[in-house]
Amino acid sequence: MANNLTLYSWGTPNGHKASITLEELGLTYKTEQINIMTEIQKEPWFLEINPNGRIPAIKDGDLRVFESGAIMLYLADKYDKDYKISYPHGSDLYYEMLSWLMFQMGGIGPMQGQANHFVAFAKVRSDYGIERYVNETKRLYSVLEIRLSSHDWLAGDKFTLADIANFSWVRGAERLLIDLGEWPGVQKWVDRIAARQGVQRGLNVPPQTRTPEEMKEMFANMRNRVASMENTDKH
Repeated sequence: MANNLTLYSWGTPNGHKASITLEELGLTYKTEQINIMTEIQKEPWFLEINPNGRIPAIKDGDLRVFESGAIMLYLADKYDKDYKISYPHGSDLYYEMLSWLMFQMGGIGPMQGQANHFVAFAKVRSDYGIERYVNETKRLYSVLEIRLSSHDWLAGDKFTLADIANFSWVRGAERLLIDLGEWPGVQKWVDRIAARQGVQRGLNVPPQTRTPEEMKEMFANMRNRVASMENTDKH
């Protein structure tokens, strides 16, 4: 199906949700790199695409779609006519897929995002914040394990949007020093998804500027910076 897709993104979990979806569907698209460290996403031209000033966003011709989950659903609704990574709208499995997608959007994304902030990005150290959000992230991984301990995929018997969304975040557990070996089903699921060619292509959109080793070292330094501070919690 012909399209005029442009992806506005950066190499974050939410950005990868969109790029992996595009790659798994085999769609052609242009990429505009939005380096969020430069605050370009707050400029007026980008706010015309996403008023919230966040990545990712897409345009399909004159149509804009923002928020990563909305982008995924749009791409599946419009372009996944063979249901490669989705299910027919209104079917039981569609709503199972949607439930796990919303689980990521309302749970793993916000909670792990806050864990990342308190562990590695915060300007002050809060042991309460670190414990609160790391533990909640682990609890949510345990919810995934309930399903993945006995099934290969989150919804039905195939790889879907639900897997893309949750994988994009869970693959970063190591940055929080979380060992996925605690959840064997989740670990096998992450490995299974990471081996997919479409996923590998999507994880390199936009092209990575650092090697995995450099990224690992960078996050270690960021964690160490926060850990070296004095706890600022008031008791």
